[in-house]
Order: sequence, then C-alpha cells, then structure tokens
Amino acid sequence: MATVKDFSVEEKLTAVLALQKIDSKIDEIRTMKGELPMEVKDLEDEIEGLQTRINNIDAEINSINTFIDTKTTAKKDAQALIKKYEKQQDNVKNNREFEAINKEMEMQELEVKLNEKHVKDATYEQKDRMNARLKTEEKINDVEAALKIKRKELEKITADTEKEEKILSAKSEEAKEKVDPRLLSAYDRIRASYRNGLAVVPIVRDSCGGCFNVIPPQRQSEIRQHKKIIVCEHCGRILVDSDMNDKVNAAK
Repeated sequence: MATVKDFSVEEKLTAVLALQKIDSKIDEIRTMKGELPMEVKDLEDEIEGLQTRINNIDAEINSINTFIDTKTTAKKDAQALIKKYEKQQDNVKNNREFEAINKEMEMQELEVKLNEKHVKDATYEQKDRMNARLKTEEKINDVEAALKIKRKELEKITADTEKEEKILSAKSEEAKEKVDPRLLSAYDRIRASYRNGLAVVPIVRDSCGGCFNVIPPQRQSEIRQHKKIIVCEHCGRILVDSDMNDKVNAAK
C-alpha cells in the first residue's frame, strides 16, 4: 500500500483539491447561517441597551418625582408662612413691624411662584421622559419581534444543515489524511489568509481563480502537466487546471 509520500504530484494535487471542495461546502453552510448568529446577537444587544435606557429613564422619573414632591412641600410651607404673617399683621405695633412682615410675605409669595414654576417645568420634563419610555418600550417590542423571527430562521438552518455539516466535517478529516503533510500545512496557511477560504483554485479564463490575475500561457502549460505544484505569483494560492477541477467536482 502506497504512503502519502509515494503519491505523484497529480495525486497530491487531486487530494488537496478534493479537500478544498469539501471545505468550501462547509464554508458555504457556515456562511449561510454565519450572519444570522451575528444578527441575533446584535438584536439581543440592542434589547439589552434599550432596557438599560428604560432603567435610566425610570431613575430620571423617580428623581423628577422627588424634586416635584420637594418643591410642592416648599410651596405649602411658603403658603403657610404667608397665612402666619397675615395674622401677625393684625397685631403690629408700628409701621416698621408692618413693613418687615410685609416684606417677608412678599418673599414667601415669590417663593410660592418660584416653586410653582419648578413644579410646572418638572412636570413637563416628567411627561417628556414618560413619552421617551413609551417609545423605548415600543422599540423593544419591535426588536423582540424581529429577534423571534431571526431565531426561528437560525434554528431552522441549523436543524437543516447540522447533519450535513457533521458529515462534511468527517469527510474533511478523512481527506486531510490523504494530503501530503507539507502540502496540507501550506493549504491551511493559505486558506487562513483569505476570507473565502480558497487555497486551491482553478485557472478561469486564463486567470487565477482566486485573485483573477492573468496566468501566462507557459505557466498554464506547466500547470496542466501536473509535474510540480505551482502557486499564483500574485496571491500564493495553489493552482490547478480546469480539467482537474471539473473531474474533482464530478467526484462523489
């Protein structure tokens, strides 16, 4: 039985290309559901942020309510003092006392008006914060509805693809065992360098199937001969000819 090191260049290329085909199918599955987990997480984070906003608004409303209670009490205290001074006016002995009491009454009347203004402004602010809270609650309801839909989509895709992904992952491990160790190391390194995970690509319209730079005719001829492993001088991907690519595509 031949070992990996006894394989021809053509067999090595076929093995690593077969691995690429399997890994690309796995990538497709993960890409299909890959954005959904992020969307679900974003929606969950948004809900958390909106809930934090509601908590902050509630704290602001409580603070406003405390302020209103304080100013309402201060207004009542000022009104009580005014009544007290009104009674004292009936018992004044001279103009100086009358003017002093009258001045105190005027100050308390100003205090009443000032506290009334504070309460009015705070009440307006309270209504504004309540409206903001209501809008935030409505936003949470909308986001929760969207989250429910996204979760169902993710659950469905996961259920539909989980079995296939497991099978392909097992096939990928089996395929790796057939690839020359040094070639496998290069494959993993190249694959990790690109978001699409393509380390082995065919020539497409006289160009590299990865970076689309033109491959010279002489270079293409060498690739078709399968006598040595050739990489794209621009992107470093392993190159195969279209015939080999189609043959591996057809393999089950």
